[in-house]
Amino acid sequence: MRNGLRQSMAWLHTWSGLVVGWVLFAVFLTGTASYYKPEISRWMQPELRREASLGPDVLARAADLAVAHLQAHAAGARTWFITLPQPDRPLLELFWRTRPGTPPGRAVLDPRTGEPAALRETKGGEFLYRFHFELNLPPLWGRWIVGGCAMIMLVALVSGVVTHRRIFADFFTLRRDKSAQRGWLDAHNVTGVLALPFHLMITYTGVVTLALMYMPWGVTAAYRGDAQAYFAETGQITQPRPPAGRPGTLAPVGPMVRQAAATIPGPLERLTVANPRDANATVVAVFEEPHGLSHEHPQVAFDGATGAVVEVRQGGLRPAAKTFTTMVGLHEAHFAGAALRVLFFLCGLMGTAMVATGLVLWTVARLPRSGQAPGPGWRLVHGLNVGTVAGLPAAVAAYFLANRLLPPDLAGRAEWEVWAFFSTWLATTLAAFLPPPRQAWSGALVLAAALYLAVPVADVLTAAAAWDDPAWFLGFDAAIIALAACLAIIARKVARYEAPRRARRDAAGRPAPGAPPAAPEPALHAAPGPRGEGADARLGRA
Repeated sequence: MRNGLRQSMAWLHTWSGLVVGWVLFAVFLTGTASYYKPEISRWMQPELRREASLGPDVLARAADLAVAHLQAHAAGARTWFITLPQPDRPLLELFWRTRPGTPPGRAVLDPRTGEPAALRETKGGEFLYRFHFELNLPPLWGRWIVGGCAMIMLVALVSGVVTHRRIFADFFTLRRDKSAQRGWLDAHNVTGVLALPFHLMITYTGVVTLALMYMPWGVTAAYRGDAQAYFAETGQITQPRPPAGRPGTLAPVGPMVRQAAATIPGPLERLTVANPRDANATVVAVFEEPHGLSHEHPQVAFDGATGAVVEVRQGGLRPAAKTFTTMVGLHEAHFAGAALRVLFFLCGLMGTAMVATGLVLWTVARLPRSGQAPGPGWRLVHGLNVGTVAGLPAAVAAYFLANRLLPPDLAGRAEWEVWAFFSTWLATTLAAFLPPPRQAWSGALVLAAALYLAVPVADVLTAAAAWDDPAWFLGFDAAIIALAACLAIIARKVARYEAPRRARRDAAGRPAPGAPPAAPEPALHAAPGPRGEGADARLGRA
């Protein structure tokens, strides 16, 4: 702190951003894509046919078919989860776990026949959504890593606000004609300041949504480890019913579905059947959350043996639980209509660009002087930057492309799509260490653009015959082409960049061929400033 608060904050902002920047870029990118998770899932299963509406009778028959399948294939499971068909996804999706530590069971059925649905196997948008907060790691590990990075992100945001005393001027400043360092700094400032309220909101609410996992001690002490009792007392779920310990027969669930639909207006989303073979079985009908900020689900609980209603849970959350569910709702934006969802998406893109420009700025500001070879640390950061900023978008494109190119009936098809994602990401990252820096950037960006351009081509050639709404699929493909065009433009600018525009415009003449190049402008972080200030402090003061 001997250099002053702002200088110390600049150092903290620079290094906290770099240490977790690669993870944060992946979190922002996949989280931004997750605002359109249903659309991505629909595109990745073109055989799916949307339904205009699904009444209670259709849902009741589908629920009976689901229970029949589970009784035949998962009779020993303690809990069944049944996702009922919806107009945009008319499928029965079943999930169960026989015992702790065993792999869960899953099935996707046709709601009319109860037979396995004739669809290509894919994780769809769910993979990107879960990667956003689990990084495709075991859930606890992934969530702890993302939560730790999100906390450091909050530190970077607050220290960035303290560092930039000209924050309102930075809102309007983008000097592309000056040095490369200044251009990247301005781009970082603009993308950071323009959506600063969104960045603070999305980072803080992201931490809060997993707060009970990070700090479980209060609930553990007050409820003696019974988290279900805590959720029931706060009004988030119906009261759990302990098993009776003697066998019982589950009543037909179809009448329960009809009664639940008559009790609570709104779309019925799923059923949870606890202890299905016990005399004290419970069936809980869970509805979609009302169209508002709070992420809460109305519920109706039934006695599984008799079909009688035992509890109706609609509203009535305790203040702390209401605050928590509102934070979750703000983060996931399920309340957002079409226009507001576009705004969330654009703000997410700006957050992604903010992290990317910050990572690139670190290497640009530390470019070695002419004639000096970059050190191993600089090369490592540069290679990881290329592999993350350009390689991760390329991996997403490869994920989409694999969905169209892999045979629809391939065994383990969903895992092959994920393998295409990670293998492309890894290959791009490793390749970034081989060529000179500028060629590494342009090559990776061209690869990403080419992969995105190949996606709509493969879609038209392999799946057009299965489209139920050609205009919708062509619109999705148009968005993919727009992404390809943006990446191609960036790749072209990187490949053609020679010197700052203003330097080229103001130069009296070009040097003769073979003449020694002029000394480059010193990097912002290269030399100590007045009073012994480091380069990071000067960067923060700029």
